Amino acid sequence: MAFDKDSIIASLKEASISDLSDLVKAIEDEFDVSAAAPVAAAGAAGGDAGAAKDSFTVELTEVGSAKVKVIKAVREITGLGLKDAKGLVDDAPSAIKEDAKEDEANDIKAKLEEVGASVTLK
Repeated sequence: MAFDKDSIIASLKEASISDLSDLVKAIEDEFDVSAAAPVAAAGAAGGDAGAAKDSFTVELTEVGSAKVKVIKAVREITGLGLKDAKGLVDDAPSAIKEDAKEDEANDIKAKLEEVGASVTLK
């Protein structure tokens, strides 16, 4: 029996979605394969994500119970005025500093956590 890919493609074009779904399931069962995207390929595509980051975004995730102290710390860190610093704190989660070097990001995180805030580095 000769393999005629053109006739197979023509048959697939005429098939309904449910017929194609049944075909995929039958092929998976017959050949013990999966039509799902391979996990290894997805991991390889995101392989650079594991590389060392050189800049971080410091995000205030929770204010905690000492809101006034957090506002003061945000003012000190960012140089913002009272109203703008309060706005950042009230809008938590919010980015306090973007593109910060690792040491600076860790210092900011330590200052905010010292006054009771929860901080995430992204």
